[in-house]
Amino acid sequence: MTKQASELKPVLFVVTSNAVKGATGIPTGYNLAEVTHPLEKLQAAGIRVEFASPQGGDAPLDGLEDMKDLVVARYWANAEFRHAISHTLRLDDVDPARYSAIFFAGGHGTMWDFPDSAAAQKAIREIDAAGGIVSAVCHGPAALVNARRADGSLLVAGKKVAAFTDGEEEEVQSTHVVPFLLASTLNERGAHHQNAANWADNVVVDGRLITGQNPQSAARLGEALRDALLA
Repeated sequence: MTKQASELKPVLFVVTSNAVKGATGIPTGYNLAEVTHPLEKLQAAGIRVEFASPQGGDAPLDGLEDMKDLVVARYWANAEFRHAISHTLRLDDVDPARYSAIFFAGGHGTMWDFPDSAAAQKAIREIDAAGGIVSAVCHGPAALVNARRADGSLLVAGKKVAAFTDGEEEEVQSTHVVPFLLASTLNERGAHHQNAANWADNVVVDGRLITGQNPQSAARLGEALRDALLA
């Protein structure tokens, strides 16, 4: 039996509040394509989305915006979207029971404020416990490395996942900039990271956990999330 989009609670999109790559002083933030491409797939299906970040308010961009990307350009020119992304809810103030799914967008900023966010961990735990979907793309799975289920077990243990690979991190010369290597750390937590070639479109669905490798995977992750929600 399929659901109607109108029956669904909204999806909570979470972006980073962190604007600097650690002690390097290099600017960073969330990746706009990783927000807009999944957003387009959900909104086209009539699924509502709300935005949050660890600190709330205006979310910093990572500076990698490609305005030749028609989806990115269209949303960036949209006043409603611009207002929403500059007035994100503070994660601490969010009631996870209001959402059918949670999605963590990437951008290097996430590597500093997602892993140890108690509010992110609470939202993941409660949405998962209620039978909702947990999803993330690129560096967004940084939110999953310390996330636990209601029974205390690690969320990713035994799960197939995709995330920004160690090889991709090396290619963008950030291996020694990030506080940890995301794919390796997910494996250390008991996940089975599904490595694809650098910049390949790679989305992995394992039950109610949906993850994607990089910006190239963002649109298809949106489709997978949409299909799971409407199933």
